[in-house]
Amino acid sequence: MKSVAEITKNMAHAIGTSQYIKHSMNRNLVFTDGVNQLRHDADCFWLVDAIASHNVKDEFQVWKLTTNLQTKIANLVCTDGNKKELARQEIEYTDFPLPEITFFVEQGGYGSSAEDWTPCLVLMLPSER
Repeated sequence: MKSVAEITKNMAHAIGTSQYIKHSMNRNLVFTDGVNQLRHDADCFWLVDAIASHNVKDEFQVWKLTTNLQTKIANLVCTDGNKKELARQEIEYTDFPLPEITFFVEQGGYGSSAEDWTPCLVLMLPSER
């Protein structure tokens, strides 16, 4: 796991993506280069898996992980962006190094033409939106 300073620095540089990475468990979800970098930097593959496992279908979602760095307990909450809660998960133990992080999920897709366009939900860091 990288330091908090390195993680924060790398997240600040995430302003777009060159590719979408398909989630192996939820084929309707792809994520950006920035999310992938965070998974590696913070060793938090589990966090993207947790978001994918809820399989929320709304076209716009705000996911926020809030971590108590003392007790190592976290809460993962999904809203519709207007404070309507769509999903919640308590995480009994985590070594996630940041006190909180927010992700957006919104309707998107990939493909080079109309014929091979695949609609999906795109998980991204706020700076990549």
